[in-house]
Amino acid sequence: MSQEEPTLSQVELEEFEAPEESELEALRAERDEMRDKFMRVLADAENSRKRAERDRKEAEMYGGTRLARDLLPVYDNLNRAIQAIPEETRAASAALIEGVELTLRELTNVMTKHGITMISPAVGDQFDPQLHQAMFEAPLPGTKAGQIIQVATEGFMLFDRLLRPAQVGVSSNTAG
Repeated sequence: MSQEEPTLSQVELEEFEAPEESELEALRAERDEMRDKFMRVLADAENSRKRAERDRKEAEMYGGTRLARDLLPVYDNLNRAIQAIPEETRAASAALIEGVELTLRELTNVMTKHGITMISPAVGDQFDPQLHQAMFEAPLPGTKAGQIIQVATEGFMLFDRLLRPAQVGVSSNTAG
């Protein structure tokens, strides 16, 4: 007795039918829909990855904004302390003055290292509302309207963002 391979009879072949054209179209439509959904999910995942990377970089650059703003009064006070020393007592207080100046310089170096730059307008510069805050306006002979006539405090930028505008006095002259 040899074993023969089972074969399909003619009846079985007739019962096995190829899928109809409408069934094939439905499968193709379902495949295309699944491909479209897959591509959308893939694009969403890529967009999320890019957004997370951008947010991470932004947090790295600007995460210390509050601390930086809190340090600005320290800078201002050290600067005022140096300016407040009368000329006649400078020689007697040389060591103290040097210590305060070194502390101010170190604070400035640390701020620069972390992307904080100073906005130091000069008297005569044009007022820029993006960088300066007008503390007062006054007519000053020999100046034009909008010129800075006094600098009260320096401003500061953190990379490309304004931490604090420079506080200035502005000329209100209408004719220079």
